[in-house]
Amino acid sequence: MPNMYEPVGYETYQESDAFANGVEAQLPAEGTIPRGDFMPYEIEDTNEGYEEAKANLKSPLDSIQVDYTEGKVLYDIYCGICHGTKGNGKGKLVEREKILGVPSYDDQGRAITTGSIYHVIYYGKNTMGSYANQLNENERWQVVAYVEKLKAELEK
Repeated sequence: MPNMYEPVGYETYQESDAFANGVEAQLPAEGTIPRGDFMPYEIEDTNEGYEEAKANLKSPLDSIQVDYTEGKVLYDIYCGICHGTKGNGKGKLVEREKILGVPSYDDQGRAITTGSIYHVIYYGKNTMGSYANQLNENERWQVVAYVEKLKAELEK
């Protein structure tokens, strides 16, 4: 049994009789998603997509699943440097004039919603980049909940 001791090497794109198209490498079945925390986000990165998310996207977390402590930790790491620890747009980079024009969460012209916050975290907007690779889906929703809490505190 020489194949037990001498492994046979296969090339990814070599010819094969095992599949109908004659190639060893195959695409995943339609509709499959990677293992882990990844779930596809179906709303497009366009102005129309932003407006759709702003109007229709709701958090899947109920009040028991929201963890403001975790949300604060994540917010302080990823958001606070620009948006400020209170969400007033006065983070360290703004105070040091490294970045300008970060609005407060309670600015009347913004009228942010649950969906718009998530959409912007996922894709970014204007000078803010995407945080989709830094935060998994649950973490993004925790940050959204914490941003909404900061917004409510600013509006008091």
